Amino acid sequence: MHLFGKQPPEAKFRTPLLYRYVRHPIYLGILLAVWATPAMTVGHLVYSLGITAYILIGIQLEEHDLIQQFGNRYRRYRRHAAMLVPLSCRNFAASQDADI
Repeated sequence: MHLFGKQPPEAKFRTPLLYRYVRHPIYLGILLAVWATPAMTVGHLVYSLGITAYILIGIQLEEHDLIQQFGNRYRRYRRHAAMLVPLSCRNFAASQDADI
């Protein structure tokens, strides 16, 4: 039960655009922005390592929740899409269905 005593609609699992190749494209963008610096200072290195650790821990927690919510559907998606770095060895062709 939520704000007005109504149940929210059941969430639908979808994989639009970049999500067909990478499970966390927003996190990937953040990591690219954090690490892409022309001059890496000690302070920026510590910041980058901290943000990277925070994101990697967050991904594990988020994926645990997604498995709880979507079950085998999310497990199949994990086999087809990379966590952060889209590698060519993954079978992207097998994920033609946008809603794996």
